[in-house]
Amino acid sequence: MSDRPVSLTTSGPPETVLDREPADALDGLAQALQLPEPAIRDAVAVVVARHPRVLDGWARLGELGRDDIERYAAFRVGYHRGLDRLRANGWRGSGYVRWQHPENRGFLRALHGLSTTAGRIGEHDEEERCALFLKQLDPTWPPTDLS
Repeated sequence: MSDRPVSLTTSGPPETVLDREPADALDGLAQALQLPEPAIRDAVAVVVARHPRVLDGWARLGELGRDDIERYAAFRVGYHRGLDRLRANGWRGSGYVRWQHPENRGFLRALHGLSTTAGRIGEHDEEERCALFLKQLDPTWPPTDLS
């Protein structure tokens, strides 16, 4: 059980903040993203292989995918692992998961990538479902600093 409780307020739905990713995984991902262009994808894949539960790793791997199917697959893994992590952190299928909390960004980035890539491969119902889910999780979506 997580030591990060879900915030229950009378002013709106509960808000969930994911637990922080392991520091060595975040450091490895940050270092990988600083490498020259041809080496980034492989370096991110190494981080993901060492830390397969790191959501931002899957999202970044999706962004760096060699084609839409590879991107879609990585984003989908990040999304499903994110749902597992949300549930482990007290999320019960509704409530906010906002971008303003850095801990949530890997999941939201994966969900955004899944939506975008689903549209590119013709899965328009999936694209719309994911886009709506993003707005339900964070009504201010999309953030200005999405990168």
